Amino acid sequence: MSRTENTAKLEAVIRDLTAHSHEEEWFEFKTNRITDHEIGEYISALSNAAALVGQDAGYLVWGIENNTHCIIGTSFDYHRDVKNEPLQHYLARNTQPDIGFAFRELSLEGKRIVVLIIPAAQKIPVSFDEIRYLRIGSSKVKLSKYPEHESQLFYVLRNGLPSIENTESAYQDLTFNKLFVYYESKGITLNRRTFKKNLGLLAESGKYNLLAQLLSDDSRIPIRFALFAGKDKTSTMYSVREFGNTCLLYSLDDVLRYGDLLNIPQADERNRIVERKEIPLFNQEAYREAVINAFVHNSWIDGNAPMFTGFHDRLEILSRGKLPPKQTMEGFFAGESIPVNPALSRIFIQLHITEHTGRGVPKIIEAYSQENIRFNENSITVTIPYDRLGENVPVEPPNVPVNVPVKDQNVPVRTSNKSDIEERILVFCSEPKGIMEIAGLLGYGDKRTVRKYINPLLETGRLAMTVPDKPNSSKQKYITIK
Repeated sequence: MSRTENTAKLEAVIRDLTAHSHEEEWFEFKTNRITDHEIGEYISALSNAAALVGQDAGYLVWGIENNTHCIIGTSFDYHRDVKNEPLQHYLARNTQPDIGFAFRELSLEGKRIVVLIIPAAQKIPVSFDEIRYLRIGSSKVKLSKYPEHESQLFYVLRNGLPSIENTESAYQDLTFNKLFVYYESKGITLNRRTFKKNLGLLAESGKYNLLAQLLSDDSRIPIRFALFAGKDKTSTMYSVREFGNTCLLYSLDDVLRYGDLLNIPQADERNRIVERKEIPLFNQEAYREAVINAFVHNSWIDGNAPMFTGFHDRLEILSRGKLPPKQTMEGFFAGESIPVNPALSRIFIQLHITEHTGRGVPKIIEAYSQENIRFNENSITVTIPYDRLGENVPVEPPNVPVNVPVKDQNVPVRTSNKSDIEERILVFCSEPKGIMEIAGLLGYGDKRTVRKYINPLLETGRLAMTVPDKPNSSKQKYITIK
């Protein structure tokens, strides 16, 4: 690679670092003031931090203002001596093991920038002057004072980054009946003898991994969709739907369908001549892409699911974790997809839930803007604003009165749309209901008509039939979401 190409590549790296809303563990901005020994401490801290988050290298950058990320230039001289010893030799002599760090210099916007490129630690943590350092948030600390982080770093150096593939599930009594049914519904037959290996459901130990847990009949991970009456979480919360604790593929379908219910068509009477137009509350395609991205790119390692929240003026879709290693901000917004969970991404592609085209983020930006995707310290939030035609448009599903929880609903609903009827039943059965109660909800007078909607939901495991075990109760069967 030529000198010009190297400079262009380094410039792209610096541009990407400044695009972050705040400093990450693996890079630090400075202007001029920093001691020689502190530079060595940063070499250790940034090298270890880069390894811990899966980056190839850490960066110490002079000439960029820390708070604003503005390029201001620097007069820092890395050719100077430390007590008659060249700075670079002094730093290398006190750094163990030798990691081959390097200073580079370039000009951005007419300003001088100096970059110290620090390769990530390999096999063992990096120390300076016999002390190991680490970055936690934006703070440089001695690693020995944080034993949990020290243990995690040694684990990563031995085994690689924790993932849903290499992390064993805490539950080994997993079953996969719903997974087989889901694949069958997509016209794909799983081989019962080889599916665990083919789908990557086993850790190296041969035990079920977290991916297996996510795709099992009971994932043990709750996924909730909360609706608030106002514009923040201090307002009245009038509905919480539970979509988790089942095979992740069904949870995804349920969250997508719930979005269909929330997306209430609004009659547009403006400039009406003959036909009135119906305007959706929000862009359905952007919502779908945001939800799928949240499931695929969520960091499931800590057992937390994406969070879905509806407010008076918007939906917020939050996924846990950060951009995957080697993903740049520019590449993220351009749709250069690097999945956080490659095995889960492959399954979604196999089932035609998503495509390997990286068009999800560009579709969201096309519908709204880049500002609607917010990067927090340990999460990414997509905001889907409502396109309201009037202040009285409700934000809850049709036939659900404001401030009345969904589970308390008993409003007859008549519709010819099968998927809409099924969703009404699932909403209504968040608590056990008798079959005649469901018939009353739908406005039918007999069980036979209702069963044609209930039976498929029972067969696919989305509903369950229960019998009260109280001694004095009747043997009437109740139906509830599973």
